[in-house]
Amino acid sequence: MLMETEQTAEVGNAAVSVALLAMHETTPAAIFGLYEILSSVGSIWDRLTGQNTNARRMTPRIVARRRERFVCAIGTPVEPHATLADAADADIVIVTDLALPLGDAPKRWADEIAWLRERFAAGATVCSVCTGSILLAEAGLLDGREAASHWIAADIFRDRYPAVRFRPERILCDTAADGRLITTGGASSWEDLALHLIARCCGRDEATRIAKVFLLGDKSDGQLPFAAMARPRRHEDAVVALSQRWIADNYALSNPVTCMVAESGLAGRTFKRRFKSATGYAPVDYVQALRIEEAKQMLEVNAYSTEEIALRVGYEDPAFFRRLFKRQMGITPAQYRKRFQSRPAGDL
Repeated sequence: MLMETEQTAEVGNAAVSVALLAMHETTPAAIFGLYEILSSVGSIWDRLTGQNTNARRMTPRIVARRRERFVCAIGTPVEPHATLADAADADIVIVTDLALPLGDAPKRWADEIAWLRERFAAGATVCSVCTGSILLAEAGLLDGREAASHWIAADIFRDRYPAVRFRPERILCDTAADGRLITTGGASSWEDLALHLIARCCGRDEATRIAKVFLLGDKSDGQLPFAAMARPRRHEDAVVALSQRWIADNYALSNPVTCMVAESGLAGRTFKRRFKSATGYAPVDYVQALRIEEAKQMLEVNAYSTEEIALRVGYEDPAFFRRLFKRQMGITPAQYRKRFQSRPAGDL
Protein backbone atom coordinates (compact mmCIF):
# COMPACT_ATOMS: atom_id res chain seq x y z
CA MET A 1 0.00 0.00 0.00
CA LEU A 2 2.87 2.40 0.79
CA MET A 3 5.67 1.08 -1.37
CA GLU A 4 5.12 3.19 -4.48
CA THR A 5 8.01 4.49 -6.51
CA GLU A 6 8.96 8.15 -6.32
CA GLN A 7 7.60 8.71 -9.81
CA THR A 8 4.08 7.48 -8.98
CA ALA A 9 4.04 8.85 -5.45
CA GLU A 10 4.28 12.46 -6.61
CA VAL A 11 1.58 12.44 -9.28
CA GLY A 12 -1.89 13.02 -7.93
CA ASN A 13 -2.20 10.06 -5.58
CA ALA A 14 -4.64 10.15 -2.68
CA ALA A 15 -3.28 11.63 0.54
CA VAL A 16 -1.60 9.29 3.01
CA SER A 17 -3.60 8.97 6.23
CA VAL A 18 -1.47 8.99 9.38
CA ALA A 19 -2.73 8.23 12.89
CA LEU A 20 -0.61 9.65 15.73
CA LEU A 21 -1.51 7.64 18.83
CA ALA A 22 -1.76 9.70 22.03
CA MET A 23 -1.96 8.26 25.55
CA HIS A 24 -1.50 9.60 29.06
CA GLU A 25 2.13 8.42 28.96
CA THR A 26 2.83 10.20 25.63
CA THR A 27 5.41 12.98 25.71
CA PRO A 28 4.33 15.95 23.58
CA ALA A 29 7.31 17.01 21.46
CA ALA A 30 7.23 14.17 18.93
CA ILE A 31 3.48 13.96 18.51
CA PHE A 32 3.05 17.69 17.86
CA GLY A 33 6.26 17.91 15.81
CA LEU A 34 5.16 15.05 13.58
CA TYR A 35 1.72 16.59 13.21
CA GLU A 36 3.16 19.91 12.02
CA ILE A 37 5.70 18.43 9.62
CA LEU A 38 3.45 15.78 8.08
CA SER A 39 0.67 18.36 7.66
CA SER A 40 3.12 20.48 5.64
CA VAL A 41 4.01 17.77 3.12
CA GLY A 42 2.99 18.70 -0.41
CA SER A 43 2.15 22.29 0.45
CA ILE A 44 4.71 24.27 2.43
CA TRP A 45 7.47 24.32 -0.21
CA ASP A 46 5.00 25.46 -2.85
CA ARG A 47 3.69 28.17 -0.52
CA LEU A 48 7.11 29.49 0.47
CA THR A 49 8.91 29.34 -2.88
CA GLY A 50 6.11 29.59 -5.44
CA GLN A 51 7.17 26.32 -7.09
CA ASN A 52 4.45 23.83 -7.97
CA THR A 53 5.84 20.46 -6.83
CA ASN A 54 2.62 18.44 -7.13
CA ALA A 55 3.86 16.27 -4.26
CA ARG A 56 1.53 13.81 -2.59
CA ARG A 57 -0.05 15.08 0.63
CA MET A 58 -0.17 13.49 4.08
CA THR A 59 -3.11 13.92 6.48
CA PRO A 60 -2.10 13.28 10.10
CA ARG A 61 -4.62 13.03 12.94
CA ILE A 62 -4.03 12.70 16.66
CA VAL A 63 -6.05 9.70 17.84
CA ALA A 64 -6.80 8.35 21.29
CA ARG A 65 -9.10 5.94 23.08
CA ARG A 66 -11.65 8.73 23.55
CA ARG A 67 -12.19 12.17 21.99
CA GLU A 68 -12.20 14.01 25.30
CA ARG A 69 -9.33 16.37 25.99
CA PHE A 70 -6.76 14.95 28.43
CA VAL A 71 -3.36 15.77 29.89
CA CYS A 72 -0.39 13.74 28.68
CA ALA A 73 3.11 13.49 30.15
CA ILE A 74 4.62 16.69 31.66
CA GLY A 75 1.13 18.18 31.88
CA THR A 76 0.59 19.08 28.23
CA PRO A 77 -3.08 19.06 27.13
CA VAL A 78 -4.04 16.93 24.14
CA GLU A 79 -7.32 17.22 22.25
CA PRO A 80 -7.61 14.19 19.93
CA HIS A 81 -9.03 14.57 16.45
CA ALA A 82 -10.48 11.06 16.41
CA THR A 83 -10.98 7.89 18.42
CA LEU A 84 -9.27 4.60 17.66
CA ALA A 85 -12.43 3.38 15.96
CA ASP A 86 -12.58 6.52 13.80
CA ALA A 87 -9.00 5.91 12.59
CA ALA A 88 -9.50 2.32 11.45
CA ASP A 89 -8.56 3.30 7.88
CA ALA A 90 -5.15 4.86 8.68
CA ASP A 91 -2.37 3.96 6.24
CA ILE A 92 0.29 4.65 8.87
CA VAL A 93 0.14 4.43 12.66
CA ILE A 94 2.81 6.11 14.80
CA VAL A 95 3.34 5.55 18.53
CA THR A 96 5.52 8.36 19.85
CA ASP A 97 7.76 8.25 22.91
CA LEU A 98 6.43 7.32 26.34
CA ALA A 99 7.55 8.88 29.60
CA LEU A 100 9.60 6.63 31.88
CA PRO A 101 9.34 5.00 34.36
CA LEU A 102 6.15 3.34 33.16
CA GLY A 103 5.14 1.64 36.42
CA ASP A 104 1.94 -0.31 35.81
CA ALA A 105 1.00 1.66 32.66
CA PRO A 106 1.14 -1.40 30.33
CA LYS A 107 -1.82 -2.87 32.23
CA ARG A 108 -3.94 0.05 30.93
CA TRP A 109 -3.03 -0.38 27.26
CA ALA A 110 -5.44 -3.16 26.28
CA ASP A 111 -7.51 -1.02 23.89
CA GLU A 112 -4.46 0.50 22.20
CA ILE A 113 -2.77 -2.90 21.87
CA ALA A 114 -5.85 -4.47 20.29
CA TRP A 115 -6.11 -1.54 17.87
CA LEU A 116 -2.42 -1.75 16.88
CA ARG A 117 -2.72 -5.47 16.19
CA GLU A 118 -5.82 -4.88 14.08
CA ARG A 119 -4.22 -2.10 12.08
CA PHE A 120 -1.07 -4.14 11.41
CA ALA A 121 -3.13 -7.19 10.40
CA ALA A 122 -5.16 -4.97 8.06
CA GLY A 123 -2.04 -3.83 6.21
CA ALA A 124 -1.14 -0.54 7.88
CA THR A 125 2.47 0.47 8.47
CA VAL A 126 3.06 0.62 12.23
CA CYS A 127 5.86 2.81 13.58
CA SER A 128 7.25 3.92 16.91
CA VAL A 129 9.47 6.74 18.09
CA CYS A 130 11.95 6.23 20.93
CA THR A 131 10.29 4.45 23.90
CA GLY A 132 7.06 4.12 21.93
CA SER A 133 8.52 0.78 20.82
CA ILE A 134 7.64 -0.53 24.27
CA LEU A 135 3.96 -0.44 23.30
CA LEU A 136 4.73 -2.35 20.08
CA ALA A 137 6.68 -4.90 22.12
CA GLU A 138 3.81 -5.20 24.61
CA ALA A 139 1.52 -5.91 21.64
CA GLY A 140 3.82 -8.73 20.52
CA LEU A 141 4.53 -7.07 17.17
CA LEU A 142 8.29 -7.03 17.73
CA ASP A 143 8.79 -10.64 18.79
CA GLY A 144 11.67 -12.15 16.84
CA ARG A 145 12.47 -8.81 15.20
CA GLU A 146 15.16 -6.18 15.61
CA ALA A 147 13.89 -2.99 17.27
CA ALA A 148 15.29 0.43 18.06
CA SER A 149 14.39 2.49 21.11
CA HIS A 150 16.07 4.84 23.54
CA TRP A 151 19.22 3.33 25.01
CA ILE A 152 17.77 3.84 28.51
CA ALA A 153 15.14 1.19 27.69
CA ALA A 154 17.70 -1.61 27.32
CA ASP A 155 16.86 -3.12 30.73
CA ILE A 156 13.12 -2.99 30.00
CA PHE A 157 13.57 -4.95 26.79
CA ARG A 158 15.97 -7.43 28.38
CA ASP A 159 13.71 -8.15 31.35
CA ARG A 160 10.22 -7.81 29.91
CA TYR A 161 10.56 -8.50 26.16
CA PRO A 162 13.38 -11.03 25.71
CA ALA A 163 11.97 -12.16 22.35
CA VAL A 164 12.78 -8.74 20.86
CA ARG A 165 16.26 -8.26 19.39
CA PHE A 166 16.97 -4.88 20.94
CA ARG A 167 19.35 -2.64 18.95
CA PRO A 168 20.28 0.35 21.14
CA GLU A 169 22.85 1.60 18.60
CA ARG A 170 20.34 2.00 15.76
CA ILE A 171 18.47 5.19 14.87
CA LEU A 172 15.96 3.39 12.65
CA CYS A 173 15.00 -0.26 12.22
CA ASP A 174 12.76 -1.20 9.28
CA THR A 175 12.44 -4.85 10.19
CA ALA A 176 9.28 -6.31 8.66
CA ALA A 177 9.91 -8.00 5.32
CA ASP A 178 7.34 -5.76 3.65
CA GLY A 179 8.55 -2.58 5.36
CA ARG A 180 5.48 -2.20 7.58
CA LEU A 181 7.12 -2.21 11.00
CA ILE A 182 9.47 0.67 11.78
CA THR A 183 11.04 1.62 15.12
CA THR A 184 13.39 4.51 15.85
CA GLY A 185 15.71 5.25 18.75
CA GLY A 186 16.10 8.46 20.75
CA ALA A 187 13.68 11.25 21.55
CA SER A 188 14.59 13.32 18.48
CA SER A 189 14.42 10.34 16.12
CA TRP A 190 10.90 11.37 15.11
CA GLU A 191 12.64 13.65 12.62
CA ASP A 192 14.35 10.64 11.01
CA LEU A 193 11.06 8.75 10.95
CA ALA A 194 9.27 11.69 9.34
CA LEU A 195 11.82 11.94 6.51
CA HIS A 196 11.82 8.17 6.04
CA LEU A 197 8.04 8.05 5.66
CA ILE A 198 7.86 11.15 3.45
CA ALA A 199 10.53 9.72 1.13
CA ARG A 200 8.71 6.41 0.92
CA CYS A 201 5.20 7.75 0.39
CA CYS A 202 5.71 11.11 -1.31
CA GLY A 203 9.11 10.85 -2.96
CA ARG A 204 12.72 11.55 -2.01
CA ASP A 205 12.54 15.02 -3.54
CA GLU A 206 9.73 16.02 -1.18
CA ALA A 207 11.65 14.61 1.79
CA THR A 208 14.61 16.78 0.80
CA ARG A 209 12.37 19.84 0.49
CA ILE A 210 10.83 19.22 3.92
CA ALA A 211 14.31 18.75 5.42
CA LYS A 212 15.31 22.13 4.00
CA VAL A 213 12.22 23.96 5.26
CA PHE A 214 12.41 22.56 8.81
CA LEU A 215 16.24 22.31 8.96
CA LEU A 216 16.17 18.58 9.65
CA GLY A 217 19.50 16.80 9.64
CA ASP A 218 23.04 18.03 10.30
CA LYS A 219 22.95 21.73 11.22
CA SER A 220 26.63 22.09 12.07
CA ASP A 221 27.13 24.39 9.04
CA GLY A 222 24.25 26.67 10.00
CA GLN A 223 21.09 27.46 8.04
CA LEU A 224 22.47 28.40 4.63
CA PRO A 225 22.81 24.84 3.24
CA PHE A 226 19.04 24.43 3.74
CA ALA A 227 18.07 27.77 2.18
CA ALA A 228 16.22 28.21 -1.11
CA MET A 229 15.70 31.29 -3.27
CA ALA A 230 13.14 33.49 -1.55
CA ARG A 231 9.90 33.84 -3.46
CA PRO A 232 10.02 37.18 -5.35
CA ARG A 233 7.39 39.59 -4.10
CA ARG A 234 4.18 40.01 -6.08
CA HIS A 235 4.11 43.12 -8.26
CA GLU A 236 2.23 44.77 -11.14
CA ASP A 237 5.19 45.85 -13.27
CA ALA A 238 4.51 44.13 -16.62
CA VAL A 239 7.94 44.93 -18.05
CA VAL A 240 9.71 43.35 -15.07
CA ALA A 241 7.40 40.34 -15.18
CA LEU A 242 8.33 39.76 -18.82
CA SER A 243 12.00 40.05 -17.90
CA GLN A 244 11.55 37.45 -15.14
CA ARG A 245 9.94 35.03 -17.56
CA TRP A 246 12.71 35.62 -20.10
CA ILE A 247 15.58 35.15 -17.66
CA ALA A 248 14.03 31.93 -16.32
CA ASP A 249 14.85 30.36 -19.70
CA ASN A 250 18.05 32.28 -20.44
CA TYR A 251 19.92 32.64 -17.14
CA ALA A 252 22.95 30.73 -18.50
CA LEU A 253 23.66 33.29 -21.25
CA SER A 254 26.70 35.52 -21.03
CA ASN A 255 25.97 39.02 -19.66
CA PRO A 256 22.37 38.14 -18.73
CA VAL A 257 21.61 41.47 -17.04
CA THR A 258 22.67 43.38 -20.15
CA CYS A 259 20.43 41.09 -22.18
CA MET A 260 17.50 41.69 -19.81
CA VAL A 261 17.93 45.43 -20.11
CA ALA A 262 17.94 45.14 -23.91
CA GLU A 263 14.82 42.93 -23.83
CA SER A 264 13.01 45.43 -21.60
CA GLY A 265 13.57 48.43 -23.88
CA LEU A 266 14.35 50.58 -20.82
CA ALA A 267 17.45 52.53 -19.96
CA GLY A 268 19.85 50.54 -17.80
CA ARG A 269 19.46 52.56 -14.61
CA THR A 270 15.68 52.73 -15.01
CA PHE A 271 15.43 48.96 -15.51
CA LYS A 272 17.59 48.16 -12.48
CA ARG A 273 15.61 50.53 -10.28
CA ARG A 274 12.26 49.13 -11.40
CA PHE A 275 13.46 45.52 -11.14
CA LYS A 276 14.69 45.99 -7.57
CA SER A 277 11.50 47.83 -6.59
CA ALA A 278 9.28 45.11 -8.09
CA THR A 279 11.09 41.92 -7.04
CA GLY A 280 13.20 42.87 -4.03
CA TYR A 281 16.32 41.69 -5.89
CA ALA A 282 18.94 43.64 -7.81
CA PRO A 283 19.04 42.10 -11.33
CA VAL A 284 22.50 40.59 -10.85
CA ASP A 285 21.48 39.06 -7.50
CA TYR A 286 18.33 37.65 -9.09
CA VAL A 287 20.35 35.98 -11.86
CA GLN A 288 22.85 34.57 -9.39
CA ALA A 289 20.05 33.20 -7.23
CA LEU A 290 18.46 31.48 -10.26
CA ARG A 291 21.80 30.01 -11.27
CA ILE A 292 22.56 28.71 -7.78
CA GLU A 293 19.08 27.15 -7.51
CA GLU A 294 19.59 25.32 -10.79
CA ALA A 295 23.07 24.22 -9.69
CA LYS A 296 21.63 22.85 -6.45
CA GLN A 297 19.10 20.78 -8.35
CA MET A 298 21.84 19.37 -10.57
CA LEU A 299 23.94 18.50 -7.53
CA GLU A 300 20.96 16.73 -5.96
CA VAL A 301 19.95 14.58 -8.92
CA ASN A 302 22.80 14.40 -11.47
CA ALA A 303 26.37 13.13 -11.54
CA TYR A 304 27.76 16.13 -13.44
CA SER A 305 31.13 17.40 -12.28
CA THR A 306 31.28 20.77 -10.57
CA GLU A 307 33.00 22.18 -13.65
CA GLU A 308 30.21 20.99 -15.94
CA ILE A 309 27.51 22.34 -13.62
CA ALA A 310 29.27 25.70 -13.53
CA LEU A 311 29.21 25.87 -17.33
CA ARG A 312 25.60 24.71 -17.56
CA VAL A 313 24.39 27.50 -15.27
CA GLY A 314 26.48 30.21 -16.92
CA TYR A 315 29.89 30.38 -15.21
CA GLU A 316 32.96 29.78 -17.36
CA ASP A 317 35.26 29.96 -14.32
CA PRO A 318 34.58 26.97 -12.01
CA ALA A 319 36.65 28.51 -9.22
CA PHE A 320 34.45 31.63 -9.21
CA PHE A 321 31.35 29.39 -9.20
CA ARG A 322 32.67 27.45 -6.17
CA ARG A 323 33.38 30.68 -4.27
CA LEU A 324 29.95 32.11 -5.10
CA PHE A 325 28.20 28.86 -4.16
CA LYS A 326 29.99 28.66 -0.81
CA ARG A 327 29.27 32.33 -0.08
CA GLN A 328 25.55 31.82 -0.72
CA MET A 329 25.10 28.31 0.70
CA GLY A 330 27.74 28.15 3.43
CA ILE A 331 29.26 24.93 2.04
CA THR A 332 31.02 23.87 -1.16
CA PRO A 333 29.19 22.25 -4.10
CA ALA A 334 30.78 18.90 -3.19
CA GLN A 335 29.60 19.17 0.41
CA TYR A 336 26.11 20.11 -0.75
CA ARG A 337 25.97 17.09 -3.07
CA LYS A 338 27.08 14.76 -0.28
CA ARG A 339 24.36 16.09 2.02
CA PHE A 340 21.38 16.34 -0.34
CA GLN A 341 21.97 14.00 -3.28
CA SER A 342 18.99 11.64 -3.72
CA ARG A 343 19.41 8.39 -1.82
CA PRO A 344 17.24 5.37 -1.14
CA ALA A 345 14.44 6.22 1.29
CA GLY A 346 15.94 4.15 4.07
CA ASP A 347 19.16 6.20 3.99
CA LEU A 348 17.44 9.51 4.75
